[in-house]
Amino acid sequence: MKNTNNGIVAITAFASALFGCLLGSAWAEENAAQPAAGEKPAAPTALTTPPLTGPLAGNPNPINFEAGPLGPVYLTGIVSGLALWQNNPFPGDQRSWGSLSNGQFIFQKTDGFLQYYVQAGAYTIPALGTPYFNTPKATGDFFSALPLASLKLAPTEALSIQGGKLPTLIGAEYTFTFQNMNIERGLLWNQEPAISRGAQLNYTADPLAFSFSWNDGFYSNRFTWFTGSLAYTLDKENTFTIAAGGNYAHSTKVTTTTPFFLTTATPLFQNNETILNVIYTYNSAPWTITPYFQYTNVPGNSSPPLNTFSSASTYGGAILVNYSFPDDSPLPGFSLPVRFEYISSTGSIANGAPNLIYGPGSSAWSVTVTPTYQYGIYFARAEFSHVGTNSTTPGLAFGRDGMNTTQTRFLFETGVLF
Repeated sequence: MKNTNNGIVAITAFASALFGCLLGSAWAEENAAQPAAGEKPAAPTALTTPPLTGPLAGNPNPINFEAGPLGPVYLTGIVSGLALWQNNPFPGDQRSWGSLSNGQFIFQKTDGFLQYYVQAGAYTIPALGTPYFNTPKATGDFFSALPLASLKLAPTEALSIQGGKLPTLIGAEYTFTFQNMNIERGLLWNQEPAISRGAQLNYTADPLAFSFSWNDGFYSNRFTWFTGSLAYTLDKENTFTIAAGGNYAHSTKVTTTTPFFLTTATPLFQNNETILNVIYTYNSAPWTITPYFQYTNVPGNSSPPLNTFSSASTYGGAILVNYSFPDDSPLPGFSLPVRFEYISSTGSIANGAPNLIYGPGSSAWSVTVTPTYQYGIYFARAEFSHVGTNSTTPGLAFGRDGMNTTQTRFLFETGVLF
């Protein structure tokens, strides 16, 4: 079965790459043609899903077609490749990698009472301070080749109900590389659910937007989580968001291996947490600035397989900043995203606390810089990241023996957003 899954991933990746190249060529030819004299070109249509925090932007002229009873359908996607070098790799990891980072198609209907969203393909999810999983392993071990798929009922523009495989309401970063300022997800993201199965209610009454979800948290298939978010849009530049959630019943599903960081989508301790985010976003060209605070708590539970005798918490803060050079500057198309993070945990081995970072009571900080260039639907970006740690437990940090306290990475990603 594993070989079959890997074959499916490989075929999907190849098809995505080929389709992306064809779409890229078609886009170039289409945009090379000039409108007839006196003819006004059609205004570009921007899709809001999947959400992109920038600086990468989606195709402003996505493919759309009538699909009979399925209604008007938009087809978009992403094909990208990634190269990575790192020091102090984890056990089982490599010092360097090269792989497809995204080979995904997105089909969606965005209007009317019945709407839907389907995202299918292959991917990797690089994250700071964790091992890198190549495309077949990440796609097979995390959210499958169908990571997102949902139906939405929208009786009014303000009210909707949706269900399926949904992105989390928690955090300031999204799951896939192309959606974010940086190639890698951050240290705070490692404590957050990413994709969950469940149902979600959405209601908007300007300037407020509210969402509430019942779901399976860290993709556990145990529907014992509630999450919610409340966003207040002060004006077009300033937005404040509070997001929170938690597991109302202890889940003992075991999908982790030893040591703790070799996990699939369901880390045992984090899947039993409660979590709070307070997020502020300032977005006014050429700047995007997003500072946020995060708190999590995992209760003690002496029952196997948890085997913890006291609770533990994490406290974290991050600031994500992007500067996009204006079109009339010497560097049009270039952007410079930067991310700074700090996270600490409570507890100790002596009191039987769960390990949430690099051993009970450990802390970590990071800096990430990702210079980016985009021309039309094509993009390329490089990344430097460094993670430092304190108060680690021997054997649970970086390196083959878990004794190193830092890790540095260099990455390069390039692709097409069609």
